[in-house]
Amino acid sequence: MSTHTETRTDLRLIVILLGALTAIGPLTIDTYLPAFSAIAADLNTDVATVGLSMSSYFIGIAAGQLVYGPLLDVLGRKGPLIFGLVLYGVAALGCALSANVQWLIGLRLVLALGACVGMVAARAVVRDLFPLNETARVFSTLMLIMGLAPIVAPTLGGIIVASLGWRYIFILLGAVAVLMLAGVWWILPAIAGHGRREALHPRRALTDYLAVLVVPGFTPRMLTGCFHIAGLFAYLTASPLVFMELFGMSGPRYGWTMGANALALIVGSQINARLLRHFSLRKVLWGANLLQLAVSILFVLTVALAPVSLWMVLAFAASYLFCLGFLLPDITALIMEPFAREQAGSASALLGSLQMAASAVAAGLVSWGYNGTIAVMAIGMPLCALAGMGMLWGERGLLLEPVDGPVQRSL
Repeated sequence: MSTHTETRTDLRLIVILLGALTAIGPLTIDTYLPAFSAIAADLNTDVATVGLSMSSYFIGIAAGQLVYGPLLDVLGRKGPLIFGLVLYGVAALGCALSANVQWLIGLRLVLALGACVGMVAARAVVRDLFPLNETARVFSTLMLIMGLAPIVAPTLGGIIVASLGWRYIFILLGAVAVLMLAGVWWILPAIAGHGRREALHPRRALTDYLAVLVVPGFTPRMLTGCFHIAGLFAYLTASPLVFMELFGMSGPRYGWTMGANALALIVGSQINARLLRHFSLRKVLWGANLLQLAVSILFVLTVALAPVSLWMVLAFAASYLFCLGFLLPDITALIMEPFAREQAGSASALLGSLQMAASAVAAGLVSWGYNGTIAVMAIGMPLCALAGMGMLWGERGLLLEPVDGPVQRSL
């Protein structure tokens, strides 16, 4: 086997591993959603209290990323990844052994602190190993792997709850952590950090994050990415309200609907990867934004002028998510573009944390604004599309620049 073939094979294994590390976050959410009722019954509480374990998880995901950013830059990629996965495995076992809901809520926070290292490190490693146009293609592949989680995980979780009990969901997650540890140990290359441990001091870490914010182009691109993520979470929050309460969709049918919509996101990301072989990242990103905005305007006009049908809403949701399959990997690649290895971890952590904050705000506004109609979806998602387009319009000069140099690595 030639050296070139070996290199391509190694890169593919690395991308698969990074996709799996990224997918740990949604996998940890989606597998235990079908177990809420069983957990509440077993721990002598109610479903609403069990739902607090979801809130603690999101707090851990948002805060933990800010901790791992400096660690990844100073110590390199492997060490923090191994620590986070060990923490995740131990917390998963603790969740499986929880004697009361308070322990479960607390351990889900710890679980998130372990899970988020994969999300931060994956973006940083992609920036370390690939040039700009290739990073967008790699992020599209990561989205393919990550997008399988909301399709497979709820069904898998439901089977485990019905056959073995909810505690085995967390045993499965612990086993996943062990597999990820083996992958990080054997597959991921050693990527050194800059070694300046004074950067780990909280005051210095804050200074480094502020330095990331003032890098030319970072803030508008980051805000664009936040609006895209906010649109996704506005949909995820509004979908059970609109589909189940407003249109009377059954639980199983709702599950299949969410899986089909996740498939639209995956298809978009894979078409995006193909287009990037022939067009610049910026042209593809600009076109996807225009398409998403056009879809949103058409939906708003249709809702305003005609009776709303379920199939109309499903078509809009699928089209919107299809566009996000282009937008999320491409804007992530542009956000990470200016950062060399010494700052990539901090940039990735800041991006992830701010996107989680935007997601929480979007979800809260949708929940607060729901009035028994489709208004939260017809207003919230198009507004996010418009805001994202507005931020990109401010970056239109950058979007028209050619991509830096030829692609040097190929999968």
